[in-house]
Amino acid sequence: MADQLGTSPYDALLLLSFGGPEGPDDVIPFLENVTRGRGIPPERLKEVGQHYFLFGGVSPINEQNRALLDALRKDFAEHGVELPVYWGNRNWAPYLTDTLREMAADGRRRIAVLATSAYASYSGCRQYRENLADALAALAAEGLEPPRVDKLRHYFNHPGFLRPMVEGVLASLADLPESVRADAHLAFTTHSIPVASADSSGPVEDHGEGGAYVAQHLATARLIVAAVREETGIEYPWRLVYQSRSGAPHIPWLEPDICDHLETLHGEGVPAVVMAPIGFVSDHMEVLYDLDTEAVAKAAELGLPVRRSATVGADPRFAAAVRDLLLERAATERGSVVERCALGALGPSHDLCPVGCCPARAPRPAAAGADSPYA
Repeated sequence: MADQLGTSPYDALLLLSFGGPEGPDDVIPFLENVTRGRGIPPERLKEVGQHYFLFGGVSPINEQNRALLDALRKDFAEHGVELPVYWGNRNWAPYLTDTLREMAADGRRRIAVLATSAYASYSGCRQYRENLADALAALAAEGLEPPRVDKLRHYFNHPGFLRPMVEGVLASLADLPESVRADAHLAFTTHSIPVASADSSGPVEDHGEGGAYVAQHLATARLIVAAVREETGIEYPWRLVYQSRSGAPHIPWLEPDICDHLETLHGEGVPAVVMAPIGFVSDHMEVLYDLDTEAVAKAAELGLPVRRSATVGADPRFAAAVRDLLLERAATERGSVVERCALGALGPSHDLCPVGCCPARAPRPAAAGADSPYA
C-alpha cells in the first residue's frame, strides 16, 4: 500500500516541535529545559515565567500541535495516505526521545520528520537535527536499533503555508477602520536571533547579510505583499521586524524590535499597522505575549490602531502542504524526479542540510543532514 500511495520508503511521520508548559508547576522546569547549559540565572527564569503565569502557566503550543496532529491525520485519511503520525518535543512532554522509543517499539524503521519551523537557522533547524541525533544515540545506548530519520525541507515559500497568512493579513486590513485602511503599514515579525547566527544560517555562500534566515523571511514577506496587492490593488508599505530578543545586551541581535518599529511608524505619521507573525507556525507564547500583550500595549500608548494577523496553525491547506512535502521527499528517495512546489525567486529548499549549514558554537552530532552519523 505504501508504494501505491507514494509514501515508501517512509513508514511514519514525526511532528517535531518546541513544547511548552501545561500548568503553573511546569513553567520553571520547562524554562530550565529550554536554557540548560546557558548559565541563565534563576531570577531571569522567574522573570520570563511571568509571561506564562499571565496565561495560567499554560503555553498554547501543545494544544496547537494536537490540533495540527488532528489536521494531518484527517488530511492523510481523506487522501488515502495510511501513514501514522507521531509527535515529540524538544523541551516538554511528549519528549522526542520517548516518542522515538515508542516508534521503534512499533516497528517504525524510516521516519519523515516535520519540524514546526519553516526557516533556516540554528534554533529552527540544526538544533532540531541535534535533538534527533541525541535521541537516536539514547536509543542505541539502550540496545535499540535507531530508526532512520529524514527531515522534510523548509516550507517558507510553499503555497499551503503562504495562503493562510495572506488571508490573515487581508482579514486584519479589513478589520481596520476604513479611514486608515488604505494607508496602513505591514510589519512582518519573526524571532530575533544573534546577527552572527543569522549571517551563518543556511549554505552561507548562497545568501548575503543575514544569511538564509533573513533572506527566506524577506521572500515570504514579498510573496504575501504581492498577493495582498493583487487582491486589494494597493501596494502596502512593509518591513521585516523582530521580536522576543533574549540575549545579552552587548551581543548584536537582529533589529528593529517590533515595539521600537511601532514608535518609529507613529512618529512618521503612519495611521495604522498590521502585525503579521510570519516567523511562527502557530500562536504560541511569543505571539500571545510579545505581540498581543506588549506590542498591542505599546500601540495603545501611542494611539496607533493595530491588528495582529493569524498564524497558519492547523489550517487544512497547511496540512495538505505537509502531505505534499512528504510525498515529494518519498518520491525523491525512491529515485524519481519530482516537481517541487515553491513560490518566489528562492525556489525549493534543499532536502539534505549540507555540512556546515547553520553551525553551532560547539560542534555536535546532527541527524538528517549530509554530516549525519546516522545514514
